[in-house]
Amino acid sequence: MTTNSDLKSLPLPPGDSGLPFIGETLNFLFDRNFNTKKIAKYGKIFKTNIFGNPSVTMIGGEANEFLFRHENQYVVSTWPKSTRILLGKTSLAVKSGDFHTSRRKILAQAFQPRVLASYLPTIEAITENYLEKWSKLGEFAWYPELRHYTFDIAAKLFVGLDNGSETRLCALFEEWCNGLFSIPVNLPFTKFGKALKCREEMLREIEVIVQQRQGQDNIKSDALSLLLTAEDENGHRLTLEELKDQVLLLLFAGHETLTSAIASFCLLTAQHPQVLAKIRQEQETLNYKPPFSLEQLKEMTYLEQVLKEVLRLIPPVGGGFRQAIEDFSYEGYYIPKGWTVQYQIAQTHQDETLYHDKDKFEPDRFSPENSVEKQKKFGFVPFGGGLRECIGKEFARLEMRVFASLLTQKAEWELSPNQDLTMQLIPTPHPKDGLKVRLTMRN
Repeated sequence: MTTNSDLKSLPLPPGDSGLPFIGETLNFLFDRNFNTKKIAKYGKIFKTNIFGNPSVTMIGGEANEFLFRHENQYVVSTWPKSTRILLGKTSLAVKSGDFHTSRRKILAQAFQPRVLASYLPTIEAITENYLEKWSKLGEFAWYPELRHYTFDIAAKLFVGLDNGSETRLCALFEEWCNGLFSIPVNLPFTKFGKALKCREEMLREIEVIVQQRQGQDNIKSDALSLLLTAEDENGHRLTLEELKDQVLLLLFAGHETLTSAIASFCLLTAQHPQVLAKIRQEQETLNYKPPFSLEQLKEMTYLEQVLKEVLRLIPPVGGGFRQAIEDFSYEGYYIPKGWTVQYQIAQTHQDETLYHDKDKFEPDRFSPENSVEKQKKFGFVPFGGGLRECIGKEFARLEMRVFASLLTQKAEWELSPNQDLTMQLIPTPHPKDGLKVRLTMRN
């Protein structure tokens, strides 16, 4: 048995601590090659200091498996301070242990298969409306439009709000998102300070929606109606404060990362016409039109391969954070209690032992005969893994499939020349110039 003194005799991982107080936070946030440089210098485990805390980054399928398996034993989920504060004290994302398990069961009710199936008509209708709208715009920046598209769907399905992108809630939400991964200095002109103010105003807006719903017969078929009546194993319902935080989390989960994934699909398929042609061929062979069923969407197997490869090459979330609650060792290094531990999604998806030609967009690597994601446990983790795997995973996959199917069936799009397609990584990956395109409806 390893004793504490044995652990402390091991070396700390190699690495730098950076500047006083802020450490290497700025490089971590704004240098898209931060981790690549660190791996080249130190290997797949290294220490740094980000968001005011000594940290270790552990990369690869084995590291992911180690952390996921030892959740609540060596590590618990955490977020940077700015994210924790802006998500809220009762948000599922910042809780752990029994409370997290209990609340996760409640929120999971909004993502059961029968509930997902009930969401389909709304997703289809909003998608078709947006395709018509975009076809009339001429050249336009698609990424901001896609943010409105996903917010409209999330607002309708989660809180019953029509045309959510045109409401004050959406404007506040955009400003709030900008501060999620920032240095937590609460001044009126900082990203964090502005986001904190927006959080307070958003919660007031959400509270009005919740209280209106509480005063009505609960007949709407959205996530809020489920949350209002859901009970934990002790028969307790969510408090008003919890309801507001969980609604905010649902809007974030159903909007921010999903927009990034959809925008990446649009970009990569425009850049790879041979892939787009194969998607269309499958769509024409199946010949499924709305209203879709869950079963029909599952039969779009080549489309599914493409979506997996999009999530591999440009994962919407680059990694996840844990906090060490005990001293432990990994790969011969000592990780002290209290340190932040980061697992890497983006770098895991660049593992050359798993993914040959790792920088190439190659959907066939996910074909049934290759089935690359099954070759190594936790080598493909776009939604995280273990106890903390993204609760909205199946919702995200559903919306991506419907969007991709209808887009490829009904529209043609081409990238505008002379634009910067470099990926901005904060808060989630998106093309720097907003993905300028021209979209037309197919005959």
